[in-house]
Amino acid sequence: MLASKYYIKTQKQAPNEAELISHKLMLRAGLIKRLTSGIYTWMPLGLRVLRKIERIVREEMHAINAIEILMPAVQPAEIWKESERWDIMGSEMLRIKDRHNHDFCFGPTHEEVITDIIRRDVKSYKELPLSMYQIQTKFRDEVRPRFGVMRAREFIMKDAYSFHTDFESLNATYNDMYKAYSNIFNRLGLKFRPVAADTGAIGGTGSHEFQVLAECGEDIIVYSDNSDYAANIELAEAKASRDKRGTAQFEMTKVSTPTQKTCKEVAQLLAIQLNNTVKSIVVEGIDNNPVLLLIRGDHELNEVKVSKIKQIKQPMSLVDENVIKKHFNCQPGFIGPVGFNGLIIADIEVNLMNDFVCGANDDFYHLINVNFGRDCKEADLVVDMRNVVAGDLSPDGHGTLQMCKGIEVGHIFQLRTKYSQKLNAVYLDQNGKNQVMEMGCYGIGVSRIVGAAIEQNHDKKGIIFPINMAPFELIITPFNYTKDNMTKQAADNLYQNAKKIGLDVLLDDRHERIGSLLADSELLGIPYRIVVSEKTLANNQVELYTRQTETAELIDLEEIINYVDTLIRSKKT
Repeated sequence: MLASKYYIKTQKQAPNEAELISHKLMLRAGLIKRLTSGIYTWMPLGLRVLRKIERIVREEMHAINAIEILMPAVQPAEIWKESERWDIMGSEMLRIKDRHNHDFCFGPTHEEVITDIIRRDVKSYKELPLSMYQIQTKFRDEVRPRFGVMRAREFIMKDAYSFHTDFESLNATYNDMYKAYSNIFNRLGLKFRPVAADTGAIGGTGSHEFQVLAECGEDIIVYSDNSDYAANIELAEAKASRDKRGTAQFEMTKVSTPTQKTCKEVAQLLAIQLNNTVKSIVVEGIDNNPVLLLIRGDHELNEVKVSKIKQIKQPMSLVDENVIKKHFNCQPGFIGPVGFNGLIIADIEVNLMNDFVCGANDDFYHLINVNFGRDCKEADLVVDMRNVVAGDLSPDGHGTLQMCKGIEVGHIFQLRTKYSQKLNAVYLDQNGKNQVMEMGCYGIGVSRIVGAAIEQNHDKKGIIFPINMAPFELIITPFNYTKDNMTKQAADNLYQNAKKIGLDVLLDDRHERIGSLLADSELLGIPYRIVVSEKTLANNQVELYTRQTETAELIDLEEIINYVDTLIRSKKT
């Protein structure tokens, strides 16, 4: 490819709205161009990166016998109403009407569509298992689109779906997908972790996220320092710090806390550790009566875990101040379990506490040295309902938990029968009886991978693309290409030789200053650059620059292309 015939539009500065380094660099390198909030045009260089990612995704999907299809982006409302998700999806779904006033949506995902296809076509157990995938544009109407392609409204996704006769078959495909995803991200040169995750709005049972490790990540990853355990913080199990509750040592006493409402403020007033306090949260129960949740003062409530408590109305909602006054005889900030006879749910760590501090159910007062069974009733239910923290025991019994940030680029689910049951996707078993299909779904954020990769691979000069997703593997940058015939001839010959052996090469023949050409090659993140100049040609040599290591070496002109080819082959998988 000749740069003069291509579309390369780089910028020295990124627009003010760009926040993340990946967003800034993608705009500066001309990989994307903003059309409106959260919607971008993929420019030629960016599209080359996307296509290389898609190629690897396709290769790994085909390796596990997944079949590619392409489903409609626009979907009728009827099928979403049949699965009961038309209302559940809420404002994230872009809803549209046709000229006949019929409801449609721009698909945020395709579980309904693929299930409709399979229920119409697949009738016998002999046709299962079956896996299909697509690479398709999705639209989700984000409340606050940001971070470029990382949190865009329109994005490109690979979504796969599998259908099975039983869970054993589903689990086998799930494991195949897990390995295929690991292969994809390894081949793309990403540092990542697969983590156990909550199934969220997609539903089902088992679930794993694939997280690219990056400080800008919005997700918190929890992992053991002494095993392979890893999970999203929403799912990470909190283990009790000890085996049993301590013995009460002191009498319960009421103390004045005239302006102190939070656990932190009370702990500071009483000069005690925050972990000796108990936080009281009042939510609506399924019978519309208030439920008192108790967690340690230094811990945070995990709403995903709370969403799985059957006694609590979902989605979880706090009761208003009038309900608190009616049942606790005080204002918020002074609530506690002493004297409350309603449903009490305690976190496992709170259940082990003795002589703790909590609200007195009396305005401007707290209680110290409170103990379950003596001063207040035992909790009706004891569950894990908090976020884990660094230093907690690992749930698998090996080591302690540590934390880092990540960017979710893939997510796989064991859907089981969530959609097949509602959409009546059945097959005839060996006995001629109808059975509901087991399902799995498996997504990769293809366009998000580009941003995540840049977050991991950049420096002050620009992007440092891993070899398998770089827009070009090699760039040839000549000094005075249009003015020096010897340089031009050498550069042209190198370019033709590189193309002959299949290298993905760009010859930068633009009539620009050499400083600008060199800066562009570094901004674009092209892994290898050959600089051709009259000075080095005098010794029958050219300069080879490696973007990742920022090192340069002189190589003989006759050897350079084979030398680079060997380097590139050693890096590619």
